[in-house]
Amino acid sequence: MTLDLRALSHSGQQAFAINLQDSFALQIESVVRRVPNKRLVCRGIWNNQPVYAKLFIGDDAKKYALRDKHGVDCLAQAALATPVLLYVGTAKDGKTEVLIYQAIENCENAEVVYFNQSDLALRFEIAAKIVSEVAKHHNASLLQTDLYLKNFLIKHDVVYTLDGDGIRQYAKLSERQALKNLSVLLSKFDVLEIEHWLASLVKVYVDIRGWETAPNLARIENLVNLHRKKVANNYADKKVFRPCTDVRIYQQGDFFSAISARFFLKSLPSSLQDYDALIASQPRIKSGNTCTVALAKIDGIAVVIKRYNIKSFWHGVNRAVRQTRAAVSWANAHRLILLGIATAAPIALIEQHRFGLRGKAYFLSEYLEAPDVSEFFSQVTDSASREETVTNIANLFYRLYLLQISHGDMKSSNIKIIDNQPFLIDLDSMRQHGFAWTAVNAHAKDLRRFMQNWQEVPALYNAFIKALKAVYADHQPLQLAHIVQ
Repeated sequence: MTLDLRALSHSGQQAFAINLQDSFALQIESVVRRVPNKRLVCRGIWNNQPVYAKLFIGDDAKKYALRDKHGVDCLAQAALATPVLLYVGTAKDGKTEVLIYQAIENCENAEVVYFNQSDLALRFEIAAKIVSEVAKHHNASLLQTDLYLKNFLIKHDVVYTLDGDGIRQYAKLSERQALKNLSVLLSKFDVLEIEHWLASLVKVYVDIRGWETAPNLARIENLVNLHRKKVANNYADKKVFRPCTDVRIYQQGDFFSAISARFFLKSLPSSLQDYDALIASQPRIKSGNTCTVALAKIDGIAVVIKRYNIKSFWHGVNRAVRQTRAAVSWANAHRLILLGIATAAPIALIEQHRFGLRGKAYFLSEYLEAPDVSEFFSQVTDSASREETVTNIANLFYRLYLLQISHGDMKSSNIKIIDNQPFLIDLDSMRQHGFAWTAVNAHAKDLRRFMQNWQEVPALYNAFIKALKAVYADHQPLQLAHIVQ
């Protein structure tokens, strides 16, 4: 049987076999990544050993396979750790280019290792190891242009670089190129941790490079922030509105839907009328002129359905040419998750599209079975839990400040508490600002609104002031919010 790899690059099929030109077969056990119509990354067995294979398809398959091989060759020539390339060839179909790599057993990609580690000292060690490895890349005049933590494997003290396709070789790497690349890496770590670690990680880098003079930290901090914001905007404002690994898009007639690949619910309605009927039949969380919110169970998952209503003809005209509030919520939920801030998982965006104009819109998110922040503090009796939650909320605000994000409606009902951790919800007024002065003023407004929740609870009000003063290295937003003098 001839396999259609183009179809496989879209489907959920996992196990299959690829016949190679040399009569060996590559047995695929699972697909670990799909790039539709371009590439499959698979785990399998070849020549009686566990391997990872990249299967390149499409008109440019050979070009991308050779570029991947060249990157791996560059890493090997520079004596940098990378999985051994065991096989380069073409499948028997004559269309599929195949690269087979040695599987590095008993290791995890750096993204998993870093984010699953709760000890801050050990998290710093992981970050320092990866920074050291990138410094070695730069010493060899190599740049990893697809610099994500998941493109590194960690096994004991060895860091393996993956994805030869992203490796570029230079005759001489300039300091400007190197620092910009380092900043891309640093932007992948938690924003609050980088705030504390930046000087130490830059020192690790400088020592490996053998530089006598350290670069300006403010310059690197600015590069880190710019790249982090660029990636967040590209992902949240563009990528999640088109077909990609994380999102599936469907459009038929005036019905448009973007559905999270994580929540591929078979029983989701397939028309605007069905969504309206579902909302009408379910318990209401909120009924208003601007939006209606219902709680439903779909395929066993509790789902919040928020419909943004058109109040009048002129309101409809005004909204038709602008991004819907449902789309803003969809984008902002993905933005927060990308930036490491907890929120209810986005499930789907549903919109009415007619002649390029937008009508009714619906945002679906996972329901968080948890008290809001006011309910939590009215119920909690354990002082340690209370203190930890106050600190975690202060850290949330400081993260938002560093990321130049304002929520726009910081009433207590828009923060849920799960295991003493705050989760932000109701994101249709949230913004990531492009200018520092607008960001700090909007953040101060968020702080003022949040503190209004506790004016009748002096002990809690004072606990938040103490925590915010301890967490914020820069007290300017606290002063603008009239929290401190």
